[in-house]
Amino acid sequence: MIMTIQTLVNTSSAAWEGWNNLGYEARTRILRHWTDQLAAECRAMVEFQCSHAEEHVAPTLLMPGPTGETNELYCAGRGSFIVTADTETPLVALVGQLTAALVTGNTVFVCLPANYPLKAKEIVAQLEKSGCAGGVITAIDNDQLADLVSHPAIAGVAYAGKLSTTQALARQLAARDGLLAQLISETDTDKLPVIGSPTYSLRFVTERTRTINITAVGGNATLLELGSGEEH
Repeated sequence: MIMTIQTLVNTSSAAWEGWNNLGYEARTRILRHWTDQLAAECRAMVEFQCSHAEEHVAPTLLMPGPTGETNELYCAGRGSFIVTADTETPLVALVGQLTAALVTGNTVFVCLPANYPLKAKEIVAQLEKSGCAGGVITAIDNDQLADLVSHPAIAGVAYAGKLSTTQALARQLAARDGLLAQLISETDTDKLPVIGSPTYSLRFVTERTRTINITAVGGNATLLELGSGEEH
């Protein structure tokens, strides 16, 4: 049975919070487990994306703030991404896109041409076998792609392939209502300068702040001030 576009979006959105809150380390363990089913070049790409995400995305930064309050800056997944490619796109490029989207806390719809070397449903099966919960990654048919790209809940599209398709996707995303979506495109599928960038994973995240009022939850602001070495 083919699910409706709205049902697909609802399922992916429901899975997003749990996957995003799972944390970088747990998501990385799942993706590294996935590499047991991949060829050497693709295993190296998974490791590349996970390692650089650890450097650029995983850390939580402590921001300055008043005594009795903790302010943190951290990265979170944007939501649901579509990952798609052309028939000629090498598998290593697709694996790089999928890894970057997933390790940063996004859920993924994967859409591939009918004659692509690896079927989208096979990728879903591999990742679910490795530990992804249902709904974290979903295979969609090519005839569902346009409607899904136009859906306002989709956070972005990661595409590797022709410049003409990149331009068509950009126009489609620009024409839709709702959430401003990110188009992450790789048109040089030989050298992969975009996917191969150490900061590629940053394209899949949004920055958030978290404030904890220690006084409000029972802390003693006076003692905290004394401990900080401030003079009064």
